Amino acid sequence: MSDGTDANPAGPPYAHPMDGFHRSLTATKEMRVQATHTPATTTDTDFSGLWIPLVTPFRAGAVDHAALDQLVRRLRADGVSGFVACGSTGEAAALDKAEQLAVLDTTLQAADGCPVVMGMSDYHLTQALDWVRELASRPIAGLLVPAPHYIRPSQAGLLHWFRSLADASRVPLIIYDIPARTGVPLDRETLLELACHPGIRAIKDCGADSAKTLALIAQGKLQVLAGDDLQMFATVAQGGAGAIAASAHLLTPAFVQLIRRLRAGDCGDVRDLWLTLVPWIEAVFAEPNPAPVKAMLASLGAIDGALRAPMTGCSARHLASMRQLPLAPSMQQLPEAS
Repeated sequence: MSDGTDANPAGPPYAHPMDGFHRSLTATKEMRVQATHTPATTTDTDFSGLWIPLVTPFRAGAVDHAALDQLVRRLRADGVSGFVACGSTGEAAALDKAEQLAVLDTTLQAADGCPVVMGMSDYHLTQALDWVRELASRPIAGLLVPAPHYIRPSQAGLLHWFRSLADASRVPLIIYDIPARTGVPLDRETLLELACHPGIRAIKDCGADSAKTLALIAQGKLQVLAGDDLQMFATVAQGGAGAIAASAHLLTPAFVQLIRRLRAGDCGDVRDLWLTLVPWIEAVFAEPNPAPVKAMLASLGAIDGALRAPMTGCSARHLASMRQLPLAPSMQQLPEAS
């Protein structure tokens, strides 16, 4: 697979961050018919660039596959490197197995060759192994796997968990280090050891430990992807591979260009653009994810804003404040899906 962030020529330097953002919108539209993606295999998977952890649209209590299809097509046209289906942003915990497979199938079809990673989570190893084998039978680029939640195993238990799943999978694993959700941290030494497994290729880093992040970047065995959106500038500027960013459902061309130029070493040139994006990122996570991003997408007519209980929708007050952000006018016209 080619690196989706480098497949298109980088935009001009930013004289002003918003000027650059609007130029990137125009350039992205021109590149839509040129962009191609090759389905990943276990030998050529590249997880660098900007990946979108997709929301799962609902309508009348069911998954809205038509809205999901259009969302994926629009984001693919905006130049993202790939998608994550059924992650935490996708409310996977509220989907049964049949719904998860249906979401994955819709995403794969709409992605049209752009790589798709499937999220999975469990705490029963035998069941997890069966699910890994079933998911890996589909043409996915990889599996996003956190530590087993709730049971808080030792570091030895975590090594066994990830190695067992990696051994069972024909596609590579992306470790999802998110102790705030799983209840257990992955220590630096554990991650450095897991990085030596040939079936473990990347990490979505939500560990809130900058020293651990830098150690993984320095080791060079895993592609380090920022999972905390506010850390994407620092992670990529210091040598990380990219980001899996829920906030990039909107303002997507700006985020694509940000990651591309950071990977090219243009940290100073894109700093002003980054600072204009920070208030949007903060707003997306000011209430539990994915409520704010779903609400904003709904306000633009892209999806229904419904969530499944126990998740609740974005408050009207917060949505109004999001619509007052300086970048909000740039979101009023979503580009058409191709």
